[in-house]
Amino acid sequence: MMTEKEINQQITILSKELRLPVLRRDYNIVSAEATKQRHSYEMFLLNLMQREYQQRLENRKKSQIRQAGFPSKLYLQDLTRSFLPLDAQEKLPLLEKLDFIESGQNIILAGNPGTGKTHIAIGLGLKACLNGYKVLFTSVHRLLTQLRESHSTRILRQMEIRFEKYDLVICDEFGYISFDKAGAELLFNHLSLRAGRKSTIVTTNLGFDRWEEIFGDPVLTAALVDRLTHKAYLVNMNGESFRLKETMEINKN
Repeated sequence: MMTEKEINQQITILSKELRLPVLRRDYNIVSAEATKQRHSYEMFLLNLMQREYQQRLENRKKSQIRQAGFPSKLYLQDLTRSFLPLDAQEKLPLLEKLDFIESGQNIILAGNPGTGKTHIAIGLGLKACLNGYKVLFTSVHRLLTQLRESHSTRILRQMEIRFEKYDLVICDEFGYISFDKAGAELLFNHLSLRAGRKSTIVTTNLGFDRWEEIFGDPVLTAALVDRLTHKAYLVNMNGESFRLKETMEINKN
């Protein structure tokens, strides 16, 4: 018959082999609680399994946030909402419910620099990760660079398949660089893969009437605007600089 020490050693060894770190960490605590509360063996086992499951959920969320590629962790609760443009203040309570992801709708955050576009986009992306959605954050410049590299090495289709599978893609800084014809077509074709099926958030400092400056092709521009804005949430982010307001608020103290 095994001694208590031998039993504990076997539990440690087997939990490592089975990759059950929470069971290894907590089984003594749960066992003592079960004895105190006179729980059945089934309840003891259930409590251990629940702890393991909750830890795996947390680990999965952390992994999804890490893999999304956010440049920083800007949560929605960190926003001073009164500093945001009025349209953003009105629409954010609806957007943060994340129903737009389930319905495959896009969000276009358009306005002058410093008004909170990227913070809102990242905040929605982080919340989506915490709710189990698969998210990708990328700048338009980085995305186009990856597309060019994939195209040149003939692995573009693999990248397209991965891109289609994300529940939410955030394309930041739309309008900071212009494209040549080949680049514009690559970006158009790539973003069109998700149109009407999966959600994309775009942040831009240019109004739609100026997007032709980026693409250089009026027909391509009109087609992309049409696809991105169909049934989309358009958020007017023109206003005073969000960052300047925060700086002034800090300097008051």
